[in-house]
Amino acid sequence: MYDLAIIGGGIVGLATAMAASKRFPQARIVVLEKESKWAYHQTGNNSGVIHSGIYYKPGSFKAKFCRDGSRSMVEFCQAHDISYEVCGKVIVATENDQLPQLENLYRRGLENQLKVTQLQREQVKEIEPHVSCVAGLKVFTTGIVDYKQVCQKYADLVQSLGGELRLNTKVDKIRQVGENQVLETNQGAFETRFVVNCAGLHSDRISKLSQVDPQAKIVPFRGEYYELTPEKRHLVNTLIYPVPNPDFPFLGVHFTKMIDGSVHAGPNAVLSFKREGYKKTDFNLRDFTEVMTYPGFWKLAAKHADEGIQEIIRSFSKTAFLHSLQKLIPEIKADDIVSTHAGVRAQALKRDGQLVDDFLIVQGKNSVHVCNAPSPAATSSLEIGKAIAQAIPELQHLQIKVKV
Repeated sequence: MYDLAIIGGGIVGLATAMAASKRFPQARIVVLEKESKWAYHQTGNNSGVIHSGIYYKPGSFKAKFCRDGSRSMVEFCQAHDISYEVCGKVIVATENDQLPQLENLYRRGLENQLKVTQLQREQVKEIEPHVSCVAGLKVFTTGIVDYKQVCQKYADLVQSLGGELRLNTKVDKIRQVGENQVLETNQGAFETRFVVNCAGLHSDRISKLSQVDPQAKIVPFRGEYYELTPEKRHLVNTLIYPVPNPDFPFLGVHFTKMIDGSVHAGPNAVLSFKREGYKKTDFNLRDFTEVMTYPGFWKLAAKHADEGIQEIIRSFSKTAFLHSLQKLIPEIKADDIVSTHAGVRAQALKRDGQLVDDFLIVQGKNSVHVCNAPSPAATSSLEIGKAIAQAIPELQHLQIKVKV
């Protein structure tokens, strides 16, 4: 018998286990992860950015948790000797017609209480000499870190606090037994008083096993990256982002200096035919069929058909991908970039074709389900974990309002 079972050993699941272990030191807590190591999927394949929160709607979970999380993540890294760097980033307008959007981003940054300043072209050049732009913003609190290291430290702390960690343990079924729930897995059954679902790419399926309908489906989008060759890393000093297209839900290809000194360029955003499909050839019939028969996908596709086609072209054409990068740094050539890893974003999509643009946290009977936690969830993980831990004892006092 456990007091709390957490499904999913990514950064949000482990942060929740850590926060709950601190709040309830006498509780029996277990984390169930189906893979052989922690941070195997979204967390382990992201860009390693400590986000500032500039893009997110003021008052949203993302805006609050990300702003607070960027500070708490840095403090955590300092306390546990994890390498990080608060290098800042620039967001640049490459054309004059992007200037109103850049101004809107600046105002949003101020609304979200961030340290952000407007830059003329010459001021951007002082930070990033190789960038081509007409103006930009400097966002000071953006940083970089290896989230796999952060996750391993979370796991170590959970264990030191008495939590039980179970890798290679996949939840196949959830049964209600009185006031408790029994999680049936490939490693036997686990009975628990309370469940937190942090299953990422499979969070909607786990919620339905628990008889909770999140009113949204996870649609997987693969983000593919290139990497600058070592001889060309000097072209990027910090992080360089374009002004995002306000009509498209992704940020566009950008340059990210990684904590190991490498520089990644990307990602694009293409539909994956498998929820854990990191290669173009990956395919899963169930995953594919669920997307193709979901009305919300076709409504989304119709709305963003032009952008979607461009993303697909970038996926199959290095030349097209390079052209997008050259809008930011014109001197980059084809020989300067090599293909590297891909990640898959677990994006919740409503039946009406609207992407869930905030963290989606839904309550059930003796359960909480994190059903949309893409970027900036890694940055926000400590804050999300604390909020869920606060919600566990009495659901009627849940501080997180349900969003669908």
